Amino acid sequence: MRSLTKLLVLLALVLTPASIILAQGTEPAANPGTSSPASATKAEVDQLRGEVAAQRQTIEELKAMVEKLVAAKASAANNSPAQIRPVSSSAAPEASSLPVDGRASGSPRLMNAVLLEAEPVVAVVDQAPANAAPKKDAPLTAGWNGEHFFIKSPDGQFSISPYGYLDTDYRAYKGDGAPSDTFLVRRARFGFQGNYGSHFDFALLTDANATTGAIVRDAYLNVRIRPEFQFQAGQFKEPFAQETGIGATNLDFVERGLQSLLYPSAVTAYRSPGIALHGDISGGVIQWWAGAFNGRGGVVSNATNEPDFVGRLRFYPFRKGKNDWMKQLALGGSIGHSRSTGINNDVSFNGALPDAAYTFFPQLRINGPIERYEGEFTYLKGPMALRGEYVQMQQQRYDIGSETPGGLGFISAPGIGAKAWNIATTYLLTGEKRPENGTPRVKSPFFGPDTPGGKGRGVGAFEVALRYTGIQANAPGETIFNELTPGLIPTYDFHTDEITFGLNWYPNYWVKYMVNVGVDQLHQPSVIGQEPQNFFVVMQRLQFRF
Repeated sequence: MRSLTKLLVLLALVLTPASIILAQGTEPAANPGTSSPASATKAEVDQLRGEVAAQRQTIEELKAMVEKLVAAKASAANNSPAQIRPVSSSAAPEASSLPVDGRASGSPRLMNAVLLEAEPVVAVVDQAPANAAPKKDAPLTAGWNGEHFFIKSPDGQFSISPYGYLDTDYRAYKGDGAPSDTFLVRRARFGFQGNYGSHFDFALLTDANATTGAIVRDAYLNVRIRPEFQFQAGQFKEPFAQETGIGATNLDFVERGLQSLLYPSAVTAYRSPGIALHGDISGGVIQWWAGAFNGRGGVVSNATNEPDFVGRLRFYPFRKGKNDWMKQLALGGSIGHSRSTGINNDVSFNGALPDAAYTFFPQLRINGPIERYEGEFTYLKGPMALRGEYVQMQQQRYDIGSETPGGLGFISAPGIGAKAWNIATTYLLTGEKRPENGTPRVKSPFFGPDTPGGKGRGVGAFEVALRYTGIQANAPGETIFNELTPGLIPTYDFHTDEITFGLNWYPNYWVKYMVNVGVDQLHQPSVIGQEPQNFFVVMQRLQFRF
C-alpha cells in the first residue's frame, strides 16, 4: 500500500507541470501592439509541444501501471481492508467526467483514483487485519509415523493408532501318533492404541481367531504419573517372566519355549483382568512390576478371595557404564502366588507342547496354593542376541482324595512340581542391530515400503536362530491304606526337551517369514501305549503387521 501511495504522489507531481505547460502552449498569441511578454518563436513552441508529447507518453505508461495494480488487487478485494477503485465507482462520479487536459473525451486521459479504506483503518495491507474473524479450529492431523498410521488432535493431546498383525502357518509332523500336517491361522489380531494428554496411554486388542476365552486380548489404561511410578488397569499380560514381555510379532521362533507352559494364565494367552504398578528407575536401569490379577482370563470369575500376585524385577547393571560390551546385559527375576480350588475342578498346568506335537504330562486335580519362581538374562551386542530363562512351579493337592479315581475321601496328595528352561541365540546375517523387543530395522528391503532410515532395495534381512528348551514335571504317587477307602494315587514323572533350528527372513520392516525345524524328544510318554521317540516338526509362518 505504501508503494501505491508513493506512485500516486509521483503521478500528481508529473501531471502538475504538464498541465501548466499544456495551457501555455495552447493559448492564442497576443495581438501586436499590446503590452504583453515577448512572444515565443516557432522553434520554442515546437520544442514545448515535443516535451508535452513525451510527458503524455509518460502519463499513459503510469496509467497502465496503475490499472495493472488495480487489477492485481481486485482479486483480493473481499479479504483486504484497503481497495483501489476509480472515482467513477465512488459517491462522486462526476469528478472523473472531465479530461485531464480539457480536451475532447476521445483524447487520452488518466482516470483519477481514490483509496477506499475499511473501518477501522489498517496501516499495512500485508498485515493481518485487526478485526479479522477468529481462526477456525485447526483440523486433525493424520499420517504415517514410520510404525503405524495415526490420527492426532491439533494440540497433540489426543492420538490414536490402529495396529494389528496376522500369523498364517503351515505345520508338518513326523512321528508315531503325531498330528496331521495342517495350515493354521495362528493369530488374527486388530486393535487401537494411543494416548490422552501426557499421562494416559490406552490399548484395545482383539483376536478374531481366538479359540479359548474371549476375543478381547488387551483392554487397559496406563497412567504415567512419573516414569518411576505408573499404574495400569484392565486386561493385559501378567508381568511374569521374560517371554511374556516380548510381543508375538517380535518372537525369535514360531512358538515360545517350553518354559511358557508354566506361566500364569497360559491358557488365555497369558492375559487376565487386574491391576499393576510399574516403573523405570534411573532411565531404565531398573524396571519393576507388581500386580494382582483374576488369574482365570476375562470370561471366568475368580473362584477364591485370593487373587494372583505377581512381582518382577529387571535391571541393567552396566547400562550407564563406558563398556559397550556390557551395556545391553539384563538380569531379572519374577515371583508369583495364586490359589486353586478343587471344588471348581481346577487342574494342573496343560502339558501340551506349544507346537502341538504331543502332550507330555496329564492334567491332575489340584487344590491349594500355587507358587512360581523365575530367573532370566538377556545379552545383546550388535546383530547378536542371547537369552536364557528358568521357571519353577509348585501346585499343591490338598484334600483332593474324593476327586481321584475310587474316591479316597479328603486325602491330600503330594504336590506337583515342574521346572523348565530355555536358552536361545540369534544372529542377523545382514548386519542389522538386534533390538531387545522389536523388529530389526531392515537396511535394504526386498519389496514394499522403505524402512525408516533404510538404504534402498536389497535382499531384506536374514537371521539364523538356535534354541534348546525343556520341561520336567513330577507328581508323586501315594498308596492309601485305609480300611474304608483304600486306594492308590499313581506317580507321574516325565520330561521332554526340544532343539529348534530357525531361519527368519524380513523382506521389509512389516513382513516376516519364519522356518523352524524342531526335534522334540519325548523321554517318558504320559499316554498309555506310546513309546519314547523323537518327533520332527517343520513350521513355516508368514506374518504381516501394521
